[in-house]
Formats: sequence, C-alpha cells, structure tokens
Amino acid sequence: MKKMNLGIFAIAIGALMSCGKTDTPQPTPTPSVSVIDSVEVPFATNSYLLYNFKNKTKVANSDSATSKWDIGIRFVSIILNSHSSGPGNAGVITQSGIYSSYLTAPETGYAYDTTAATPAINAGFTNGWYNYNDVTHAFSPKAGLFFVIRTADNHYVKLEITAVNYAGYTPPNPTPTTLIYKFRYSYQSDGRNF
Repeated sequence: MKKMNLGIFAIAIGALMSCGKTDTPQPTPTPSVSVIDSVEVPFATNSYLLYNFKNKTKVANSDSATSKWDIGIRFVSIILNSHSSGPGNAGVITQSGIYSSYLTAPETGYAYDTTAATPAINAGFTNGWYNYNDVTHAFSPKAGLFFVIRTADNHYVKLEITAVNYAGYTPPNPTPTTLIYKFRYSYQSDGRNF
C-alpha cells in the first residue's frame, strides 16, 4: 500500500511541476516571395543593367560600386555583385533540375566572378546558360537550368530565366536595339527555404 501511495504521490508532483512549464513558441519561418518580372537590356552598350531581387527593381549604374544590386546583365553576360564585379557578397550555383522542386538553398558551394573575363555564370556560345541559333541569331535559356543565388546582402534567391526576346530588330537592321529578359524568382529574406 505504501508503494502505491508513493507512486500516486510521485505522479501528482510530476503533474504539478509540468503545469508550471510554459512552452517557448517557435518562430514561424518567413515564406519566400515569388516574383515574375522582365527587364529591357540595351543591346549595344558596355554597361550592365543592374537588378535588386529584394526590391524587384533596376538599380542605377551610378550605384555599381555599392551593395544595392545583386546581378547585372549585358547581352548574354550575367555578373554578380561580389569579388571582381562588386563590393557585395553575391554568389551563384548553376543548378540543373526542376525549378519548382528545388526547396532549400545550400549554405556553401557558391561561385563568384573571379575576374572580369571569368564570371561565375558561364555565357559561352557552346557551354553557356543558353542555346544559340546561328541561323536566326536567337538565343533561349537551356531547359531545366536555373540559378541559386546568395544576394549581395546575404539572402537567397532561386532564379529561372524563362525567355529572352529581341526588340527593335527589323531587317535589314543588322542588330536589335534591346533584349527583353523574362524571368521568375523566389526571394527568401529569412533563412534558406523557398
């Protein structure tokens, strides 16, 4: 009988002690923001069109020496705001697969623009991020290829270029005046999950 009373007493004490505990609420992860956008890139220029993922805006070239932009586009070349291209901390992983199935950005493994001649995103005609048609002179993004980007200010983006179209290209005009890049991306301001 004494053992049973001690057991009941121990259960009662345990129940009373657990009533005094409060559960610490776990922070709710911030969902990523999905964006569909397009930018017009002048065809014949030495300047890059600079873009900020967080603000969904183009950035003035006068801010090229700041961390206000994440990527820059000129014709088929894409640069990142870090190392040889800028003062930020941007990096990229070129990823093959299904864009919508890619859910978490890695912590490490990002490439950088090591020099002006060797950007992290390959823009070569034979092995770059796009396919080139030498008859029509059109180019298009390679299917199943997208980019995981750490931004200039250490947030994460997954970016897919969906199309590139010429504008102002009417024969016999030899070159277009503008390239229109269409893309979609998910921006994560808190963590690495998309």
